[in-house]
Amino acid sequence: MRLLFVADGRSPIALNWISHFIDAGHEVHLYSTFDCQPDLELASLEIVPVAFSSLTKFPRRSSGWIPGGAKGIDFRTTMRHWLGPLTIPWAAERVRKGLLKLEPDLIHAMRIPFEGIVTAAAYPTAPLIVSVWGNDFTLHASSTRAMGLLTRRALGRTDALHVDCERDLRLAYEWGMSRMRPTLVVPAAGGVHPEIFHPGETDTTQLSDRVGNVLRDLPTDTPVVVNPRGFRAYVRNDTFFQAIPLILKDHPETIFLCPAMEGESQAGEWVDQLGISASVRLLPRLTPTEMAAVYRRAQVTVSASEHDGTPNTLLEAMACGCFPVVGDLESIREWIEDDLNGLLIDPGKPAELADAVIKALSDKALHSKVVEHNFHLIVERRVTYVEVMARVEAFYRRIRGRIVA
Repeated sequence: MRLLFVADGRSPIALNWISHFIDAGHEVHLYSTFDCQPDLELASLEIVPVAFSSLTKFPRRSSGWIPGGAKGIDFRTTMRHWLGPLTIPWAAERVRKGLLKLEPDLIHAMRIPFEGIVTAAAYPTAPLIVSVWGNDFTLHASSTRAMGLLTRRALGRTDALHVDCERDLRLAYEWGMSRMRPTLVVPAAGGVHPEIFHPGETDTTQLSDRVGNVLRDLPTDTPVVVNPRGFRAYVRNDTFFQAIPLILKDHPETIFLCPAMEGESQAGEWVDQLGISASVRLLPRLTPTEMAAVYRRAQVTVSASEHDGTPNTLLEAMACGCFPVVGDLESIREWIEDDLNGLLIDPGKPAELADAVIKALSDKALHSKVVEHNFHLIVERRVTYVEVMARVEAFYRRIRGRIVA
């Protein structure tokens, strides 16, 4: 097939998905909404900025946060919600002209805002699949009247829908998606690579110094908590950092690993203000192999998220034997049952997050039960990368054949 992906070409999730179809021998083209140079053998790459995506250095958060205060404002997301719709006509025209030249067999827009919105506005003649990511409806679509209208229009022009949780399928219907359209429910990033994410020991000598040295410096009996979410508009990192002093009162030796937070000024400010520098390691963005090593070394993984579908970080951490402490969201409850295979918390309450982490570190019997349950759950749900992408490819062929017929 000749496939066109409209996606953020920097996204590991999108690249993980796209690489499968390149490896399978399809002709793959990418229209990226952000400037990128992915290490993939693409047939072509075009950069189509939309909603100020070219302004990647625009400030993410306010710097006025103080311990005990409200979360910072995500100025970049707010600007995209209010002014981003004004950029749609220009970007859609760019995509439309490209479609006339490429004549793809199938188009996949990987996210509604703004990839799906732009592609739908280009009126493609080829079948259009749109992916819904964890906050497309709960954060973006409901943010402004314009975003809601554009979301409905995109769903109205979508031939098939991919979601990563049943909640988003329900919300898609509420936002105007026809129940007659084909749908697929699989993890957004294509599933877990079991050859990378699995329980057991890690040979740290095979890791880069940036993470290998950190792990080697930790005594074997040191409790470790990992926050793998980085900085995102919908993750309450303020809650996470405020919880750390509370956890240290019970487990003073605990170390907190924070991938993709190195160089984040807000994270540095919180660490300094709370006096927790000795217990926190702000790490750079890590490779999948490095992330797997961190998960295997950690006892607990934390995600204080207010909006989510099925985060791949959750599945990967579960596959490695990490105890999940995660925001109590409808989508997350499709995977986590409180006190059975993880703990659900209010993402806005540091004390609640701290109590859950303390319980996860202290209750060894619960920890063992959770690890065993989650290992079997990953296997039973068939969310390995090979299994998921086989279903995706079959879905693509079904949609192409259905539209042509």
